[in-house]
Amino acid sequence: MLQKVQISDFITSKGEKVDKISLFYEVFGKSLHKAPIVFVNHALTGNSKVCGDQGWWNGLIGSGKCIDTDKYTVLSFNIPGNGYDGEEDNLVLDYKLFNARDIAMIFAKGLEQLNISNLHAAIGGSVGGGIAWELAAIKPSLIDHLIPVATDWKSTDWLKANCLVQEQILLNSDKPVHDARLHAMLIYRSPESFKQKFDRSYNDDKSMYNVESWLFHHGSKLDERFTLSAYKELNYILANIDITEGRQSFKEVAVTIKSNIHIISVNSDGFFTAAEDENTFKELREVKQNVTHQIIDSVHGHDAFLIEFDQLSKLLADVF
Repeated sequence: MLQKVQISDFITSKGEKVDKISLFYEVFGKSLHKAPIVFVNHALTGNSKVCGDQGWWNGLIGSGKCIDTDKYTVLSFNIPGNGYDGEEDNLVLDYKLFNARDIAMIFAKGLEQLNISNLHAAIGGSVGGGIAWELAAIKPSLIDHLIPVATDWKSTDWLKANCLVQEQILLNSDKPVHDARLHAMLIYRSPESFKQKFDRSYNDDKSMYNVESWLFHHGSKLDERFTLSAYKELNYILANIDITEGRQSFKEVAVTIKSNIHIISVNSDGFFTAAEDENTFKELREVKQNVTHQIIDSVHGHDAFLIEFDQLSKLLADVF
């Protein structure tokens, strides 16, 4: 069930004032303050519906699952403007208003309003993991276990480049959400994933290759449920993750974070690469000992964090 708190007089990292933000959230499992809290950040087209009916992370979260809702309180906020709350006055008219740090700051204020001063874990994949990094930098003692999955503490040049292409499609296409999704699926998966799934098979009924039919299907499905304003906003947030912006070096920021940090990469991820995560891990190890780096072995690219639930559950077993 969607619930909300109000954030008033919010000042963005660029110094812009937002009078009112409705922050919507959902709670699963144990009631708030009755069990350790696991904070889950959604990815670009996701929302607070992390488990249960149509939950996007059902393979990881639920009764008897790795993140067991019989043992934990699972809390998830919607990124303001993602369209899931249905409130028109919560739409972000300027899609460049918030960066990842702003969203983390809004989440931190929401946690304060819910009287939450400790999280057993904060976990997120892709942009959700980047926001988790930002939250840890803002509140260094808040999170016991920081779990960034298929993500990093910054948007790389490669990531920014792909987000720029996404932005141009969203600004210039006649079918912006549909067409941007077609491009996005190419960077969310891998060539090997496409070969395994389609192997150049042809659909005679549709007079096109199955890979083409699949891409059109994903474009149409997202167009049905996701607004253009939300896509533009979330794409901008994804392109603007950087916990060092206006601060010191990565190691100087990271050393202040008290959390145990569990980095999880996908070996075929062409979006947030495992090699970039390995560099992050090596830098962290120079200043912190409570850090691990584990790899999901998959052909499915970036999207493996939404597919390889058995592996992800095994990698997180010690935390949960």
